[in-house]
Amino acid sequence: MPEDEPGELVDGRLVEEEVASSTHELVASWFGRTLGNWVDPLGGFVFGSELKFALAEDQGRTPDLTVFVPGSKLPPPTGVVEVPPDIAVEVVSPSPRDGRRDRVEKMDEYASFGVRWYWIVDPQLRSLEIFERTTDGRYVRALGATEGVVERVPGCEGLTLDLGGLWSRVDRLAPPGEAR
Repeated sequence: MPEDEPGELVDGRLVEEEVASSTHELVASWFGRTLGNWVDPLGGFVFGSELKFALAEDQGRTPDLTVFVPGSKLPPPTGVVEVPPDIAVEVVSPSPRDGRRDRVEKMDEYASFGVRWYWIVDPQLRSLEIFERTTDGRYVRALGATEGVVERVPGCEGLTLDLGGLWSRVDRLAPPGEAR
């Protein structure tokens, strides 16, 4: 799949990605800033949702965020990425189809690809789940949190996540159909 082709490759077919809402983008950008502030001084990298990963011959995905920690194999400066990131983050969109894709399809695909940590952020449920890839290539839940400050983030020594602060920012957005 060419780098500039929009969408994701699923079972050899090009599939349109969901259209992100302001809530989705607020949550993704908050995690991008937070992860970037943590990993940049260490020498790592955070990438946004346009980075394409070739998970398999007929599978290509574009996670909302990816993190490469120092010492990891890095993606090439251009083109489709064939090395797994250390962390893949997906922000769940409200439709059942998108939720299924993030919680079932992508979870299996990222595990097979070798992504060590898979984070699922659900703004509707106000939850963060972090899954760690085991030596047998499956994910086990390493953290589940809905509020407050998470001071011990699995696999991310020194990272703190203020979920209460994030959800209060989300609350400041205008209710559907109402502009502020």
